[in-house]
Amino acid sequence: MIRRVLIVDDELDIQSSLSFALKDEGYEVQSVSSPKEALQKLEEQNFHVALFDVWFPEGDGVELLKASLELYPAMSIIMMSGHGNIELALKSIRMGAYDFLEKPLELEKVLVLLRNACETSLLKFENQSLMKQLMGSLDLVDHSPAMKQLSQSMERVAPAHSHVLLLGESGVGRTLIARLIHMKSERAKHPFVTIHCASLTEDDWEEEMLGIGDNPGRLEFAKGGTIYFNGLSEMPVAAQARLFRILEEKRFLRKGRTQAVDFDARIIASAPKNVQENVDSGMLREDLFFLLKVVAVEVPPLRDRAEDIADLSKHFIKLLGREYGRSFPEVDSKLIDWMKQYDWPGNVREMKNLLERCLIMSRPDQKELTLADLPEDVALPPAGGTGELDILFQSTQLKGPLRELRSQFESLLLQQRLSANSGNVTKTAESLGIERAHLHRKMKQLGFESK
Repeated sequence: MIRRVLIVDDELDIQSSLSFALKDEGYEVQSVSSPKEALQKLEEQNFHVALFDVWFPEGDGVELLKASLELYPAMSIIMMSGHGNIELALKSIRMGAYDFLEKPLELEKVLVLLRNACETSLLKFENQSLMKQLMGSLDLVDHSPAMKQLSQSMERVAPAHSHVLLLGESGVGRTLIARLIHMKSERAKHPFVTIHCASLTEDDWEEEMLGIGDNPGRLEFAKGGTIYFNGLSEMPVAAQARLFRILEEKRFLRKGRTQAVDFDARIIASAPKNVQENVDSGMLREDLFFLLKVVAVEVPPLRDRAEDIADLSKHFIKLLGREYGRSFPEVDSKLIDWMKQYDWPGNVREMKNLLERCLIMSRPDQKELTLADLPEDVALPPAGGTGELDILFQSTQLKGPLRELRSQFESLLLQQRLSANSGNVTKTAESLGIERAHLHRKMKQLGFESK
């Protein structure tokens, strides 16, 4: 991939020597002599990294830095100065510069710094691109009272600068809510970085999170943006202690460096609804819990928002159709009713996965998904259904573990339906809302083949 660099310096010798060296390393290089020319060039083309001098006969490099960061937040900017001004270097980095180089420039140091700055910039560009793609898929279906309340909470929380703790069961969509809060905040132009705490080891803090030497870590990449800690309670306790210290001090050290890096990112973390139990058991440090629990937002489970089921199914079918590049059938009313009564232990994630399984196995000419399209491992009639099912339960003693209970129930139901239809398999399949071949497989599985 071509990596574009802009050099802004009024010394033509520096322009020439840097351009020659960087082109030799495979960079695409443009050079200008003033901040005014730089802004014009930035309007015409995207650059991954820019090298700005601090002093110009006309214009100010620090002001150029400020303007460029506002207009092009994904670009990494390295400041240069021949005056060795430490205060100016620190000021530039606090404003958002990637780093500061002192003249005369050391080519090896420039190349190392440029390579790392390019990597950071590419990640930012990729993040921006992904966020644009996600905009179309981050629709919040909120017709139910529980989701309306959540939407109102998000509107209040997003503009604030406080950290946020998202509480809820697995699969309810806490990652989606975290992204939406980020996108509605003042930090939306900056990165959204997701950290999966379950896969994070204590050693990861040195390299992946904090960085080593000239290589920045993920905490630094998130500067100005949001870090989402997915599954806070699953983070190693020692790592929790380090995170707490960083949030308290608002700075950290890369391994092998003596100069602290300022930490500027909003934290959104997810935890189970019963998070207090994790604190009591020692899985989650109490000090970190209280530091992040400035605002706690509860994301409701799918079983508490049945009013959203129909629209959620349309939303997922639309997304999956776009993902697979084909049109998919809609969901019929009986299947919607079944989904409204199903318990959804895996919540929204389970619903999306179930619909995907049904859609993949659907026929190309199929116009609707029905109960017959449900996989066998979930194709149970909803609890509290028809009167005949109530009678069946009342007249039969069902005992044993869930797997056996299910077999007993299905066997009794098939026996009742076959009897009602005088043994006619086709009519029985129609009454159950399943395919004839599916019923034959079920009868064989339950030992009905010889009856």
